Amino acid sequence: MNAAAVSADVPSTSASNQFALLAQRRFAPFFWVQFLGAGNDNVFKFAFTVLVTYQLQVSWLPPAMAGLVIGALFIFPFLLFSATSGQLADKFPKERLIRLVKDLEIVIMLLAGYGFLQQNVPVLLSCVFLMGLHSTLFGPVKFAYLPQHLSERELTGGNGMVEMGTFVAILLGNVAGGLLIAMPLVGGSYVAGACLLIALAGRVCAQGVPVSPATDPALRINWNPFTETWRNLQLAHGNIVVFRSLLGISWMWFFGAVFLANFPAFARDVLSGNEQVASLLLVVFSVGIGAGALLCEVLSRRHVEIGLVPLGAFGMTVFSVDLYFAASGLGASSAMGAAEFLARPAHWRVLADLALLSLSAGIYSVPMYALIQMRSQPTHRARIVAANNILNALFMIASSLMAGALLAAGLTVTELFLVIGLLNAVVAAYIFLLVPEYLLRFVAWIASRLIYRFRVRGDEHIPTQGAAVLVCNHVSFVDAVLLMAASPRPIRFVMDHRIFRIPVLGALFRLARAIPIAPQKEDPAVYQAAFDRAAAVLRDGDLLGIFPEGGITRDGQLQPFKGGIMKILARAADDGVRAPVIPLALTHLWGSYFSRIEQGGAMVRPFRRGWFNRVGLNVGEPVPPEAVQPAALQARVEALLRRG
Repeated sequence: MNAAAVSADVPSTSASNQFALLAQRRFAPFFWVQFLGAGNDNVFKFAFTVLVTYQLQVSWLPPAMAGLVIGALFIFPFLLFSATSGQLADKFPKERLIRLVKDLEIVIMLLAGYGFLQQNVPVLLSCVFLMGLHSTLFGPVKFAYLPQHLSERELTGGNGMVEMGTFVAILLGNVAGGLLIAMPLVGGSYVAGACLLIALAGRVCAQGVPVSPATDPALRINWNPFTETWRNLQLAHGNIVVFRSLLGISWMWFFGAVFLANFPAFARDVLSGNEQVASLLLVVFSVGIGAGALLCEVLSRRHVEIGLVPLGAFGMTVFSVDLYFAASGLGASSAMGAAEFLARPAHWRVLADLALLSLSAGIYSVPMYALIQMRSQPTHRARIVAANNILNALFMIASSLMAGALLAAGLTVTELFLVIGLLNAVVAAYIFLLVPEYLLRFVAWIASRLIYRFRVRGDEHIPTQGAAVLVCNHVSFVDAVLLMAASPRPIRFVMDHRIFRIPVLGALFRLARAIPIAPQKEDPAVYQAAFDRAAAVLRDGDLLGIFPEGGITRDGQLQPFKGGIMKILARAADDGVRAPVIPLALTHLWGSYFSRIEQGGAMVRPFRRGWFNRVGLNVGEPVPPEAVQPAALQARVEALLRRG
């Protein structure tokens, strides 16, 4: 954990789970601030939408256009002011900005209250724009705050809680806004009072947000939103993995916006349901997103596990396609309410598909948010988040235009869902080919969760920042895959050149940009190139993995460590890099399918040790480079092996 990036109030031990964060000051006030803010947005917006759709007759704002106009007004500030808000969040303490944003929300809600009481549509439209501005200012603070207060082990859970809280707040806000505005004679005043009370409650919670120092206080603000927007996108593009993760998150919003925008039409025209059924679809979708977000911490074992992203993308496509087939088989009937809809078993498959595709979207998005937070430079993390908000807004606008064009061309709503599901498969494949780290981590996740019962002890010793050399015993052909699963960051491995000739595994390690090495006598050029590339890895501040035995054990015993580690550390020192060495020991792997056995070679008799057998990894404390000697390092690994 990078101490410089975390405020002083973060405890030395992580919360036991993501729900335990709600009892801690570094997270709880912030969580309730964002929860109440998202809820207030939706109480206000939905109540206003119902007002102009059902209760007021405004000639220049037809009911059919009201939702579109309100949505566009709310999104517009994200395009215009996200770049500026990102600068503010990097330059000023975040707790101060949070309180100022909540003060702004109170003023906006006072103005909105006047608009509801007077039924003044222009005033309420102005408040929609201002609430969009409020959310625009809060967005970069929201996602830059988390890595400043949470450790790497807490980041996935914290993001899952925020994602869950956001969608639950959206759901509750829509329900409350609709119920309050529908009250005869007093609806407007009740909405005005509720919005003001929620804003005041948010301001009270904001007072409890702990000190969150500015990450770049010397930053000079560029107030031109157009040039700064372009500069933000270029800044995000500087880290290609982060930038493509931004695109991946924006695609999720594109995908989700298509479903959310078409639930009313889907309920009415396909499911023969009334407004209750449309609301039921929204509830299922919101709960699914929240459940998927919370599930990420369990599936990732409290690490930033981007291997979950392909799993989520797969689910998004599979259940979108199945939703098409489930809905296509339904016959037309008279309009029904939620109770009658649920009484028909044919509808359960529709709801299950919707729940599972939204759950998959939650699993898909949370690791991407955590990756962006962890991999972005702290000094401009908020500006990266601002770039994400800009891209999200652009993708949501594009989704509306695409969906409208396809529906106008004659597609039904179910066919639109099918198209978006298939398109998701294409987009996901493109992203994973551009950033193979997602696929590599997915393979590592499968190996460590579904092939082996993989237990890691001492993984807090693997640094989340800076150069380091990981040294491990060499037991099997999948050692590198298991180490990938244990590390919060990518590892560049130095590996025997012969392993690259093995089908599948060779392709996997080439994808991981592993560094081939051959004995100096056999191929001096490959030998020297390996050390050159290893030095470049450490110079770039990344993790380098080596197996100092020089080959896979043939008898299950630890072999003598060779001297290559000394040459690597010397090259790093010449480059001015002081890289600590982290000893690791893989346990209980000898005799498994991917290891050699005394009576034969590896990868024969697939179930010779059963299925889902237990293996482990013990991680030792870092060794300063000046204290490293091959024999002493070997002794440390032997001690780790004895821990079992």
